[in-house]
Amino acid sequence: MKKQTILIVLGLLLSSHDMYFKPGAYFLEPNSAASIELYNGTFERSENTIDRNRMIDVSLVGGGKRLAVDSSQWKEVEGVTVLDFIAGDAGTWVAGLSTYPKNIELAANEFNEYLEHDGVLDMLVWREENGELNSDAIEKYSKHVKTIFQVGETLTDDWKTVLGYPIEFIPLENPYDLHSGHAMKVKLLWQGEPLANQLVYVGSEVESHDHGDGEAHSHEGTEAEADHEHDALQQLRTDAQGVVTFDISHQGVWYLRTIYMALSEEEGLTHESNWATLTFQVGDGHSHHATEVHEHDNEDVWGIPSYVYWVGSLLLLFGLFYWFNKRKG
Repeated sequence: MKKQTILIVLGLLLSSHDMYFKPGAYFLEPNSAASIELYNGTFERSENTIDRNRMIDVSLVGGGKRLAVDSSQWKEVEGVTVLDFIAGDAGTWVAGLSTYPKNIELAANEFNEYLEHDGVLDMLVWREENGELNSDAIEKYSKHVKTIFQVGETLTDDWKTVLGYPIEFIPLENPYDLHSGHAMKVKLLWQGEPLANQLVYVGSEVESHDHGDGEAHSHEGTEAEADHEHDALQQLRTDAQGVVTFDISHQGVWYLRTIYMALSEEEGLTHESNWATLTFQVGDGHSHHATEVHEHDNEDVWGIPSYVYWVGSLLLLFGLFYWFNKRKG
């Protein structure tokens, strides 16, 4: 029975329990019906739903206003907690959710497995260097998630709103003003201050396409399945200013995740961790799209400036007019 219990616990540990906000669509029409799915598990699969009483804050930010989400806007669909809402006016919007902390008690080997699997490598190294690999753990943890989505065509500054969560990612540029080939910078805050030298994992999936059936289809993902899902992630560190920089190599959905863990001095605890994720989508980019339209408006399919055709056409018309008048005379 004891062996069976250990196997069950290990099975739970080997299923990552990150939390992500995943909009049904990252590009929305103003004042349209929309939804955001709350995944608790991996980026690809939600293991279970989240009770409303675990949510300390749920906010939508747009137009310079922070709006509280009512509990009646939530529903549960096949292990996924879903938030239904009406998209507001055009702009770049943010949705955020923060949970109350919970405690978990783990035997030493279970705790070490969890640290390795979920990428909390600094704490694993500390335990090894300080002879703590055989020490059991009682950890207090909470999760804080954000997503950024675009409503209509107008870009606004709401994307850089600080929600005041214990830990959170703040982009230094509007993701919806970027395009592939750009190096993106995101700041990580801990208790409102930049968190330096923190491990951050960055993943993505290629852009989904609407084939006319009302559903978005993703053809390929960069995150591997099952136990190898972390292998495809970029493992990066924040710099002295708490900023992580990575290349946007393609259009599609991108996400960042991190777990900041420290030793706890609270009675009855050994560790405290705070988990943070951020999701957004990169498309053509607002400025990039404007450049393309400007260029295409001044070129034909052969790349010859359109004004050449206008001048040539006028000269031809004048030539024909002169030739007909001369013949007529």
